[in-house]
Amino acid sequence: MTEPGRRVVLVTGGSQGIGAAIVTAFSEIGDSVISADLQPGQHGSGVDTMICDFVDPTAASRLVSHAVNLHGRIDVVVNNVGIAPYRDSFLDVTDDGWQHSIEINLMTMVRLCRAAIPVMVQAGRGAIVSIASDVARQPDPFFVDYAMTKAALVSVSKSLSKEFGAFGIRVNTVSPGPTRTPALIGEGAFADQLARQLGVTRDAAIDHFVHSMRKLPLGHLVEAADVAAVVVFLASDVANSITGSDYSVNAGSIVGI
Repeated sequence: MTEPGRRVVLVTGGSQGIGAAIVTAFSEIGDSVISADLQPGQHGSGVDTMICDFVDPTAASRLVSHAVNLHGRIDVVVNNVGIAPYRDSFLDVTDDGWQHSIEINLMTMVRLCRAAIPVMVQAGRGAIVSIASDVARQPDPFFVDYAMTKAALVSVSKSLSKEFGAFGIRVNTVSPGPTRTPALIGEGAFADQLARQLGVTRDAAIDHFVHSMRKLPLGHLVEAADVAAVVVFLASDVANSITGSDYSVNAGSIVGI
């Protein structure tokens, strides 16, 4: 069982990028973290890893059972697992493509919340933070199905905040803008695809994306640690009166929407 004062935190998609930064942030403040992903990732002491393929509808309930058996409770759930396939056109997205995005980006969150909330209700408290995206509010045709699923995730989170607030459970979302992660700048990811499209280097494509396409006022990509810091804040007692909210961490990509 976990010592009093140490929270039990579940993080999906915790092996790299924003997820890995979130795992590190909670671990560094002394929480007991379970990172669930297709791969274990590289984490320090105090982090338990569980291999989960969230395409499997039973993965969420198995993760919750593992956490309860190991620690006796769940204090924080961070829904981070997701995919953001680059699309040349809406016309290229097949039914299978739409369904796959829904399964990974939305239903993973739905299933994990459905499995974890009864544990939190019994304890009379809990915090759920789900990673959405700035494209949930300002859709991008290059990520048409991704944007739809993230908008749905925000909506579901707001509904959960209303239903389960009376049980001491707070539910919020964090919407990152373009973030320096493998999903954006990794080998074969969006930056490489954009570079091929523009006929330039990867670095030049990133620069074009930041300054010409997204026109980020701060002039740089978001760092994964910046997103993690907001997640930790929303899961903390300092945010005790915050629920049903969406926090933007986007280098100014969306202002006033």
